[in-house]
Formats: sequence, structure tokens, C-alpha cells
Amino acid sequence: MSNPILIAKGEVDLYLLPQMANRHGLVAGATGTGKTVSLQVLAEGLSRTGVSVFMADVKGDLSGMSQPGAANPKIQQRVDLLKLKDFAYQGYPVIYWDVYGEKGHPVRATVSEMGPLLLARLFDLNDTQSAVLSLVFKIADDNGLLLLDIKDLQAMLQYVGNNASQFQTSYGNISPASIGAVQRALLTLDQQGGDKFFGEPALNLDDMMRTDANGRGVINILAADKLMLTPKTYATFLLWLLSELFERLPEVGDAEKPKLAFFFDEAHLLFNDAPKALLEKIEQVVRLIRSKGVGVYFISQNPLDIPEMVLGQLSNRVQHALRAFTPLDQKAVKSAAQTFRTNPKLDVATAITELGVGEALVSMLDEKGMPGIVQRAFMMPPTSLVGPVAPELRQQLILSSPIHGRYEQLVDRESAYEKLVGRAAQQQAPVVPSQTRSNAKPSTAGGRKSSKPEPTAFDQILKVANSAAGRQIQRELVRGIMGSLLGSRR
Repeated sequence: MSNPILIAKGEVDLYLLPQMANRHGLVAGATGTGKTVSLQVLAEGLSRTGVSVFMADVKGDLSGMSQPGAANPKIQQRVDLLKLKDFAYQGYPVIYWDVYGEKGHPVRATVSEMGPLLLARLFDLNDTQSAVLSLVFKIADDNGLLLLDIKDLQAMLQYVGNNASQFQTSYGNISPASIGAVQRALLTLDQQGGDKFFGEPALNLDDMMRTDANGRGVINILAADKLMLTPKTYATFLLWLLSELFERLPEVGDAEKPKLAFFFDEAHLLFNDAPKALLEKIEQVVRLIRSKGVGVYFISQNPLDIPEMVLGQLSNRVQHALRAFTPLDQKAVKSAAQTFRTNPKLDVATAITELGVGEALVSMLDEKGMPGIVQRAFMMPPTSLVGPVAPELRQQLILSSPIHGRYEQLVDRESAYEKLVGRAAQQQAPVVPSQTRSNAKPSTAGGRKSSKPEPTAFDQILKVANSAAGRQIQRELVRGIMGSLLGSRR
């Protein structure tokens, strides 16, 4: 059994039990109350226990975790206050990631892997437009056409839109207006740098779940300061990553510690304006993913930012100060207080408004899985550097990373775009995706023109799809809860 992780000290010492760390958690509090440092303390403790960690660095001040902390009067004051005799600064094994490939290893997904449900959320599509996007994916999946990058989806949208009548009987009506709405959203994403995110090589989850030579779990830090400029892209990416973990990892039951702790900062962005169907799937993933050995920790300013059906799954809690200036604030404080197991010695609602920086109300699960009585306590000080690492040092760490070279070179293999425009080797002449049966050049036989048009590029693809190999592809292309691609996704 792994050793408990000391995270705070009050009247009693407060521990996160590794065997309960997959029961999820919440770190909440107003801006400037110490949430980021608490996040850092939790990640350090999990890493020392051998648990890999994923976190998004939305403010750019978590990258210093790779380095030992430096002499700091505030940290020394906390060390003296808590009478920590064996406190020592240390750095942790860190892998830096960046969707844009600037501050870390590029992290990508393919369009097919992400699936229509999450893309519809990213594109802010209505129900009709989402249904049409799902049909486009269905047509591509049924015919073994992998959508790897943005140009693949653009080509597929163009072809389906121009040939909607061919698919109406099998797939239903495909509105040109909806196709146009998706194309416009895709163009906007492309202009925002979406071409950096979609493509290959796609992320291999095993590269995030590793330990160093000393048995410490790797802390994966995603540079998210630039990504946060498009909040829906940020939220959709993290939700895709969470769904990938759920779909790919095997069941492990009640393990002595998680395989991975997933920290979802600015969690309110995940739920803002999300349709009910998506919220239900998020709740389902959060509820079931703990059996895969993944603990999910949401970080937000207020517990009310998290839907009740998800909040009820978050058992390990760290509540920093909340402000109570307005009636709405006072309601939030009261609601937050009611989520804790009562402590007869503590007026929780009053305490929430009085907490100092680095002080929190803490409740962790005990060894039986029961929430502990809420305690007012000071969080442990971090042992790694608080703040950003120097850019030159970050670059050195990226170049010396065990995964350097796996994702840096973009790969563009044959996929839907190449097949639809006729770049595949078996096609004799290029055919643009918009070419249809009605405008194909007629062939001649015995000096007479034949009324039967020559097969288009898509006709050839359909022929392959209907072969034994094509039917095998169709059987293996299966989508999970969030619509991400399973089976022969590579």
C-alpha cells in the first residue's frame, strides 16, 4: 500500500490516500487565494507516489515544477508555521506539451479520433447542424475514409454537400445550409491555428503515463496560456483527452493508486453552454473512469460552476476563500458550505469568507471511502519552483525529453483528401471532390458514346469499401461514448 500524501495541517494532519485518489476531487476558491499552489502540492505528492499527472498551465506559472524551489520568505514562513523538520526543495520529472508546438512537444489528435460530438461542441453547432456533421462522419466511417486533418474534413464536407442526393436514401436529408455552417466553422478554426492540433502523429497516451528512474510519476504540463484565448478549443481538447483515457485504458478495479491524475483547470469552461446530452456523457465518463485508474480533479473559482451531477462525484475537496459581497456571492458561500461533512466545532459558511491565502477547508476520503469531517488547515508548501521556468531551460528539457522526436515531424499519409481528389496511386487522373456522376465524361465503345458515365473517385472508393477488406474496416470503425474513434483508428 502506498504511503499517504500529506497535503495540509490544521488541528490534525490531512492526507490524500493514494488508493482513494481515483475518487476524483475539487479545488475551488476565488482568484488569488492559493488554488494554483494547492494544485502544485497535490501534483508533487502524487508524483512522489509514482502516479503520473496531467495538468494544463493556463497562467504559465506551473512550468517551474521541473526545478527545485528557491529560497522564498513566504515558503519559509509556512515551513516554520507547520514545523516541518524534513522539508527539502526538489524538482520533479516533467514533460512539456503544447498544441502549437512552441513551448512543448506537439500534441495532436486526428479529426476521426475526436469525432462529431466534440467537434459539434467546438464549432457551436445547433442540433440540425450537429446531425449533418454526424452523417458526414458516418459516411466516412462506413467507407473506411480516415479524416486525419482539417483538409480531409473539408474535402469530405464538399463531396457530401455536392452529392447529397446520392446519400439521401441511406443516410437521410443533408441540408446544404448545414454543410455550409460546418464549413464556415471549420474555416474559422483553421484561421485560429486548428491545423496545428489536427493531424499525425497523434498522441500516444502511454507517453503521458510513465515514471522516472526513481519511481516518480511524470508530470505532464500543457502550455495553455495561448490555447485559453479560444476557451472552447481548450475545453474541447481536454474533454477529448479525458474521453481517450476512458476509452483506451483497461479496467483495473480498486488499485492501490491511480495510473494518472487529471487536473482540469478553469473547469467552468467545460460546462458553459454545453447541451444536456453532452453534460450527461461527461457525467458518465467522470463516474466510470475511476475504474480505469484515473482520478479527475476540477479546479474552479466556485463549486457552483460544476453541475450538481458531476460535483457529486468529486470526493476529495480543497476549498479556498470565497468572497461574499453580493447576495449571489452569499448564496454561493452557503452552497459550498453545505457540500462538506459537518464539523460541530466549525462554522463552515463563516470560515470560507475568512480564510487567508494558502489556507483552506479540506475534506479527504478515509480508508473506507467515507468523506472526512471538514477541517480548517494550512496547505503544505510546494517543494518545487513556484512560477515559470526560464525559456532556455524549458527548451533544454524538451530536447532531452524521453519522447523528443516522436511528435515534432508532421506526417501526412493518404487519407480522405488524397482519395477524394484523386491523388491516390490507383487513380489515373485527378478528380476533384465535387465531380458528380452527372458531369462525368462519357466513354466510347465501338464508335458510339456510352450513356453510362465513367466511375468517379468516390465510386472507386465505394467499390473498395464493399469488398471484403472494406467490410472489415467498417466492422472495426466503432465510436465510444464521446464519439471518439475506436478499433483500427491508425
